[in-house]
Amino acid sequence: MELSKTKYILVVGDGMADYPIPELGNKTPLQAANKPNMDSIATQGRSGLIKTVPDESSPGSETAICSLLGYDPRIYCTGRGPLEAPSRGIKLGPNDAAYRCNLITEKNEVIVDYSAGHITTEEASKLIAAINKAFGKLGKIEFYSGLDYRHFLILRNIPKPELIDCKPPHDVIGEIVSDVWPEARAPEAEKTARLLRELISRSSGILKKHPVNIARVKAGKNPGNLIWPWGGGKKPSMPTLKEKFGLKSAVISAVDLVKGIGTYAGMEIINVPGATGLDNTNYEGKADAALKALKENDFVFVHVEAPDEAGHCKDYALKVKTIEHLDKRLIGRILEGLTEPYAIAISPDHPTPVAIGTHTRDPVPFTIKSPSMKPDGVKKFDEDSAKKGAYGLVTKDYLISLLMSSSKTEQAKK
Repeated sequence: MELSKTKYILVVGDGMADYPIPELGNKTPLQAANKPNMDSIATQGRSGLIKTVPDESSPGSETAICSLLGYDPRIYCTGRGPLEAPSRGIKLGPNDAAYRCNLITEKNEVIVDYSAGHITTEEASKLIAAINKAFGKLGKIEFYSGLDYRHFLILRNIPKPELIDCKPPHDVIGEIVSDVWPEARAPEAEKTARLLRELISRSSGILKKHPVNIARVKAGKNPGNLIWPWGGGKKPSMPTLKEKFGLKSAVISAVDLVKGIGTYAGMEIINVPGATGLDNTNYEGKADAALKALKENDFVFVHVEAPDEAGHCKDYALKVKTIEHLDKRLIGRILEGLTEPYAIAISPDHPTPVAIGTHTRDPVPFTIKSPSMKPDGVKKFDEDSAKKGAYGLVTKDYLISLLMSSSKTEQAKK
C-alpha cells in the first residue's frame, strides 16, 4: 500500500497513564476501565512504551504534545503561554512574552485549587475583563480570556522571560502563595518577576469583591480570587507538519495549548461545539469532526483532556469513567465510521497519576494499528501490557514518526 493512500489518526487521552491504585484492586485506571475499542486496536496492532518527556524537561503537556507530534521539546517548548496564545488569535512580537494565567482559589494565603472550582468560561471572562481594566493602565500589560480557568497574560517588550521561575499552580496545591510565586533566576529578570508578583498580589483585592466570586462563594463554590501567571516565554519558530512529513493535517481539541501548537505546526484547527476539556465534553462531536476532517486531510490528531483533569482532581473513579467514555463514545464511533485505509495510534501524552495529582516523566503506553503490520500478540491497552509489545521502550523516535512509517513496512522491535 502506498503511503499517500493511507489516512492517519492519533487519539491522545491526556494524562491517561497512571500507577496502580489500591481502590481499583491495584490496577491502573486503564487496566480497570472497560475499553474494548482500545483493546481491539492493541490486539490487531503493535504496542510499546514511549518516552515523551526528556529527563531535562518539565513534564508538562506542552513538552509531551510537542514530542508526540515530532517536535523536540528542548528546542520548541519556549513556554506554555506562547504555545497557547495563537489559539486565541493573540499576536506576539519577537520581544513579547506570553504567560498562561490561571484563575485559582486562595484561602488564608494558601493555594487550594488550581482551577477555581472549574469556573465556567462565562464567569471567568468577566473576572479577566475586570483584571484587564485594572492593570491595562500600567502599560504593555494585556490580559485575554481563554477557556474556563485558563487565560493569558501578555507582557510587551520584556527581557528574558525564560529567566523567571513561575511554578504551575497544579504543582503547588497547599503551598503558601508567597513561598511559590515568581522568582528571578538572574538579576536582569528581577524587574519582570517583581511585576508578576505585584499583579498576583493586587489581583486579590479586585477579584474577591467581584459579583461573580461573591455569587460563587454564596453557592458554596470555590472563587477565582487570584490570578497565577506561569509558563512564560517567547514564541517559537517551528516547521510545519507539511514541511516535516508532507502531511496535510488537522487537530481537534478543546484545549488552547493543543490548538496553539497545531497553529504553529500548520494544522487546520477544528473547533467542536460542546468541547469543554472535561468529561462533559462532546465526545461524539469530536469523533464526527475527525471523520469529516479525514476526507480533506492526511493526518488528524484528536485530543481529549478529560482524563488529565480527573488525575489532577485525584478522582480515580472519574478517571476510569473518562477513559470508558473516550473508548466508547469517541474511538468506537471513529472506528465505525472509517471507510478508507487507515493507520491509528492511541496514547496518553504523559501520566497524571491520581496519587499525586500532577504530571510525571514516566514513559507512556501506545499502540498502533496499520494495514501492513502484523499483530505482536498484545491483547490489552495498558501500562503493563505495552511493556510486552513489539516496540519495546522507545526513547529516540517520536510517535508520529512511528505512525507514519507503520504503513510502509513492518516495524522491527525498537
